[in-house]
Amino acid sequence: MTTIRFPTGRRPGSLLGAAPGTAEDVQAYLATGGYTDATGPDELLHHLAASGLRGRGGAGFPAAVKLRAVRERGGVPVVVANGEEGEPGSVKDRWLLRARPHLVLDGLARAAAVTGAVRGYVYLSDPVAADRVRRALAEREPHLPVEVVETDHTYVAGEESAVVRRIDGGPALPTAKPPRPFERGVGGAPTLVSNVETLARIALTAALPGLRQAIARSTLVTLSGGSATPLLTEVPYGVPLRTLAAELGAPDAAGALMGGLFGGLVDARALDLPLEPGALAAADTALGCGAIRFLAAGACPVSTAADAVGHLAAESARQCGVCVSGTAAVRDAVYALAAGTAGPDTLVHLDRWARGLPGRGACGLLDAAAGLAGSLLRAFPERVRSHLRGPCPDCAHACPPASGPGHRLTVAVPEVSDAAADGRSEPRLPALKGTP
Repeated sequence: MTTIRFPTGRRPGSLLGAAPGTAEDVQAYLATGGYTDATGPDELLHHLAASGLRGRGGAGFPAAVKLRAVRERGGVPVVVANGEEGEPGSVKDRWLLRARPHLVLDGLARAAAVTGAVRGYVYLSDPVAADRVRRALAEREPHLPVEVVETDHTYVAGEESAVVRRIDGGPALPTAKPPRPFERGVGGAPTLVSNVETLARIALTAALPGLRQAIARSTLVTLSGGSATPLLTEVPYGVPLRTLAAELGAPDAAGALMGGLFGGLVDARALDLPLEPGALAAADTALGCGAIRFLAAGACPVSTAADAVGHLAAESARQCGVCVSGTAAVRDAVYALAAGTAGPDTLVHLDRWARGLPGRGACGLLDAAAGLAGSLLRAFPERVRSHLRGPCPDCAHACPPASGPGHRLTVAVPEVSDAAADGRSEPRLPALKGTP
């Protein structure tokens, strides 16, 4: 099983505690300033707006704007901590729920205070995380009634309308928008669906308002690729992607698969980009959920694209005809490229789908598949064209993998033991070496 490396060190305002791989208990959380009443709801909203904290679920929407939209909608809102992590290369949310459940619950309670919500939910598919959250709730009964809702683990189950649908007793499948959850969500009430890392950063901002900028401008990243051991760590915005590749143990990376599957592929030149949402968006890629898979030197990007689009096609909710047919068409075309059987018009089709399919499905899955196709053509045009001349030996295993689409992209969640089992009380995933 893949393991996660845990470096050493700690900085104030970090999501990462002080004992490697150990789940915090309520005493440890209270001792570090958790659940404090020092920062009121209006003051907290001001701090979040001033810091520019963005959501960490993938879209990067400003947290203060989202909170304010729910608060101003009227009625009695609902708040949801969304821990359903559908991207195969990301483990940060499940790690947070396993290791720092009180931090997430504190953030959920603060979001409720800001919005006026009177009930909350923690939504997830990881049984270990569910157990840790329930135990945390039992340790300190919150003023906010909180229910843990479990679902099956799928790529689309964490999409916000799918979250609402599942909590309301239906399947975890996306619905057409509008209305969006902030307009009409759980039980018809205005609903905040917030990623668990976002909520953790809200709790940190409340406890440490003087560090609001550092809290907002740091992020958890899951790094993987090649033969290197995957690494979950916390870094400040601005770190070059090449530095992250070197820290992982892949200094000669040929490129990367960015943002889980949503940011698409980038070539080696893009590794000089800073890890910063605006800079990445300007370069036609994205930070997304913070999962970055580096391409080993000499590895074929077509093989990685085949894994990714194969996974997306298999994970389609099969509710939108355009998604079913579109993701299958992209998958088949990339599989044909990998196998060396693509026809001369394959690249024309891929380019047309990359331009025409985004925005036509009920969720972002079709957009991700189309974006992957477009990014493959933009970032690696010569490698792609070489596949029209015959089979690529590096891609011989790519389509489809015997273990199932996306299996090679999966990263295991780090082990987190109980504090009582080893005498330690806080988890630690420290900062990247050399960062503030």
